[in-house]
Parts: sequence; structure tokens; C-alpha cells
Amino acid sequence: MTTARYRPTWELAVDPLVSCKLCLGEFPREQMTTITQCQCVFCTLCLKQYVELLIKEGLETAITCPDSACPKRGHLQENEIECMVATEMMQRYKKLQFEREVLLDPCRTWCPSSTCQAVCQLKEADSPAMPQLVQCAVCALEFCSACKANWHPGQACQENNLPITSFLLGENSSFYKDEEDDAPIKRCPKCKVYIERDEGCAQMMCKNCKHAFCWYCLESLDDDFLLIHYDKGPCRNKLGHSRASVIWHRTQVVGIFAGFGLLLLVASPFLLLATPIVLCCKCKCSKGDDDPLPT
Repeated sequence: MTTARYRPTWELAVDPLVSCKLCLGEFPREQMTTITQCQCVFCTLCLKQYVELLIKEGLETAITCPDSACPKRGHLQENEIECMVATEMMQRYKKLQFEREVLLDPCRTWCPSSTCQAVCQLKEADSPAMPQLVQCAVCALEFCSACKANWHPGQACQENNLPITSFLLGENSSFYKDEEDDAPIKRCPKCKVYIERDEGCAQMMCKNCKHAFCWYCLESLDDDFLLIHYDKGPCRNKLGHSRASVIWHRTQVVGIFAGFGLLLLVASPFLLLATPIVLCCKCKCSKGDDDPLPT
């Protein structure tokens, strides 16, 4: 029978704890994950939640290192992401990546039909912006590569396109019989990317260009922090929230600006008092540097 040799407690090696930059907690090395590209270290739970949140929100670019001060600006590889998320989440990630590849590829475009959404190949042209006839290989729809409307030979693309429902397949169904402002699919007024609204309020934000606009009239809401747009005109009371929630939102916005103003008002006397002192110290330092060395 073999017996284990006694080892004094003071000889036991204690593994140092590693600090996570996200939750600021300290964990053993086996509970940490290192990003291969930049070697930044985070606890596995935090990094998993970070990746899942980006995928759920619909990432526009590669998943970068969560440390904003990362010197290498590294990003997570696909195999690293696959080890952290569930199969369904990984499938969504690959779908988002593929959609972005098509969006950035000048030789590919999406079929504008909501019942198809196939990827169509474009012919090589000297100017990618030059309109050309595209025929979907799946549903045989012919459309313009520039404006995505029905093919219009000899006519220029309209700046303000007709609603997408006017050229989608199945437009005679009851689903597309609503008025234009209630159309389920529209284009972002800034970058022209297709957006589908199935629920929620009328204040929309394009995930592609971050432009905020009203779903019904497509007017810009980038500078309308208080959502005054929904107090008058054709979009009055069409935000989709109760009056109490709108008032609470405006109270929060006004409170934030008032808080900054009050902070600036309180700090301004101290800044005025500190300015002469800083200037005097700077002048003395400059004068000391200009004094000749003793001989």
C-alpha cells in the first residue's frame, strides 16, 4: 500500500487570482478567457454575456475586444465565439456576418421581395452605382440594382422611392392593403437599407447608419430628444407609448441636462479661482527654466 507524502501547508503553491476588466472581480486562471488576437483577459462569464448581447442586438462589425483601451484593438475569432455561445446563437452570428458580407459586396444584392430574400448576383460594371437589370434566380423578379424598384428601362431612379410594398410579390394580399405609413417594410431615409417593423414604437433607429427617424413619415428624429414630433401634425399621438411614459421620458432628458447645468454652475467659481493659481505656477516654472545656471 502506498501512502501520500505529507506536504506542509506553507509549501502549497497558491495560484494568483486574475482581475477581470469588465466586472472588476478576481478569479482563478481556469475561470478566465484570453482573446487570442490581443491577449486581453476577461472572466469567461462576462465575455460570454458580452458576446451574446452583441449577437442579440445585431452586430454591425466583428466582435471586438470589450476593453475600450485595448492597444491592439483585437477581435474574437469565430472558433472562440463558437466555444462560448449556444448553437442557435452561433447560427444567428453566422447569418449576421453573411448579411453584412452581401451588403458590402458590390457584386451581390438582396432580392427585394419579402417572400424571397435570395442573394442575386450583379454583372461587373465600371461604376457600381450604375443601375442595371437584375433578375432573381429564385422568384424571377426583375428589379433595378440601384433603387430596388421594378426595372424601369430608360427612366432615372426616383430619389424618394415608392414604398417597398408597391413592388413586393404578394402585394395583392391583405397583408399589403394597409396605408403607406403602415407598410411593414420600408427603407431607411438615409442609407436606403430595408427595415422591417413588426412591433414597438414609431421611433426607429437604423442599425446600419444609426439614423433615428419616424416610421410613419420618415422625418429625422436625430435632434428631437424630447420627441416633440409626436405632439403635432399627422403623426400626433402615434408614437406607440402612453402619455405618461412620454412625459417620464421628457422628464428624464430635462433632468440630465439640468444636472449638467447645475454641476457646471457649482464648479464655475472654483474654476475661476483655480485659473490664476495654475497660471502663476506655470509662469514660475517657466521663469525657473529660463534662469541661467550658476557658474
